[in-house]
Amino acid sequence: MDPRRAGTGYLARPDDGQGPGVLVLHAWWGLTPEVRAVCDQLAEAGFVALAPDLFDGVVTDTISEAEAHLASVDANELAHRTRSSLQTLLDLPTTTGGSVGLLGYSMGASMALWLAARVPDPVAATAVYYGGQDIDMGEATSAFLGHYLTSDPYVDDDELALLEAELHLDGLSVEFHRYPGVDHWFAEADRPEYNLAAATLAWERTLAFLHTHLPRP
Repeated sequence: MDPRRAGTGYLARPDDGQGPGVLVLHAWWGLTPEVRAVCDQLAEAGFVALAPDLFDGVVTDTISEAEAHLASVDANELAHRTRSSLQTLLDLPTTTGGSVGLLGYSMGASMALWLAARVPDPVAATAVYYGGQDIDMGEATSAFLGHYLTSDPYVDDDELALLEAELHLDGLSVEFHRYPGVDHWFAEADRPEYNLAAATLAWERTLAFLHTHLPRP
């Protein structure tokens, strides 16, 4: 595996140097070592994984710090960086297949859903962890996988139900899973909310989903 800094992000490649691309979008904590570890795991599974640093090196640890920093971030700049990172991944000579996947956590999940709707053509698979979106998803063509809580103070239940229904009505492949008894950020190993059993199951589902929709040539 060949992990390295990639401009304003982190890039990890499989041992053979090539594979389908996956854009990894971090939560409001920033580009943490845990996000880099996710990229490394994806590379071990055969994917070229790019995690852009959407916060210019700012990393926070507490909810209050993260919330305050996110409030200071320009939404248009965040959208631009997300969109340009997708193009960077597509342009890498190591990225194969012409289509890529998105993997987002919390804030990054919302950005992944936004990107799947706003730049639909190259996105074949979108996997999100406990993040919602209330924009019109009508232009999306991706398959979708979602990992959610049975009740989440950060994700509106009605908006989530509408999102899932809209994607189904649009004729897309949609799998939304609910994980009882866990908290937001349950899949991030560096957080106190981490739940090993739920995180393991969600990761197995994520890898199977990505392999299905982003096959290696």
